[in-house]
Amino acid sequence: MTSVKLEDCSQSLGLNIIKYEEEEEKNGFVIKDEEEERNIDDLTTGNQDEIAGIYTSPTAVEQQQEDDKDNNSHPCPHCDKYFLSVSLLKRHINIHTGEKPYSCSDCGKSFSLLGNLTSHQHTHTGQKLYSCSDCGMSFALSKTLKNHQRIHTGEKPYSCSDCGKSFSQLGNLTSHQRIHTGEKLYSCSDCGKSFAYFKTLKYHQHTHTGEKPYSCSDCGKSFSVLGNLKSHQRTHTGGKPYSCFDCGKSFSHLHHLKYHQHTHTGEKPYSCSDCGKSFAYRSNLKRHKRTHT
Repeated sequence: MTSVKLEDCSQSLGLNIIKYEEEEEKNGFVIKDEEEERNIDDLTTGNQDEIAGIYTSPTAVEQQQEDDKDNNSHPCPHCDKYFLSVSLLKRHINIHTGEKPYSCSDCGKSFSLLGNLTSHQHTHTGQKLYSCSDCGMSFALSKTLKNHQRIHTGEKPYSCSDCGKSFSQLGNLTSHQRIHTGEKLYSCSDCGKSFAYFKTLKYHQHTHTGEKPYSCSDCGKSFSVLGNLKSHQRTHTGGKPYSCFDCGKSFSHLHHLKYHQHTHTGEKPYSCSDCGKSFAYRSNLKRHKRTHT
């Protein structure tokens, strides 16, 4: 009796297996040979070494991309980034297209991102949200604060590939490199003379306009160049920031120091075109020339 029941069960089980295999065949999951069957059995019995060999783990970049795809459903058509919403995607695409839909109502300057416009507007309102923890100085833009902080840290991350000189600001490096290239981007509209630096052009233009915007608070004398005003102010303060390395004598003007150094080197760079006699100082050459006239 018992053997009949077991036989019935085995037949029933056999029918179930056949049905299961038929169902798998319909769904395209048929195991075609014994080798494939062994591989599948290995995977299901916890053979981790073979699993690791078959399924290599994704790189950090690939994993990040997969996470982005899972969490963000809006891909950028220009790069591999994904975004949570259509509005964020549109804002990002402006970087690729160059579109600048956000304009400043004060000066008309345009920006691709609303946040950049908001930061820019602080330059008009005078609002300075970013303060230096070392000196307390405040700035309207965070990037200006970062640039300023290099004064305290002494960091100079921008180096000249020609001479190795380093700078704390990228703009200063760019300007410096014109010394090596001889590039002069800024031309005077009045005489056509060109300059490597914009501020030098502005100073030059004062020679055409006669403008002297820099005035001495002590005597009222005006100057076309800020550096000339600073030099002049030393006549009032008595400041002598330029010292001779040879004898320690100090001077209020750099050119006075250079003239003085000729007394140590014996250099006489100023020559008379009439007789060839040389002088250490330009003023002595001028005085000498009167003897020829």
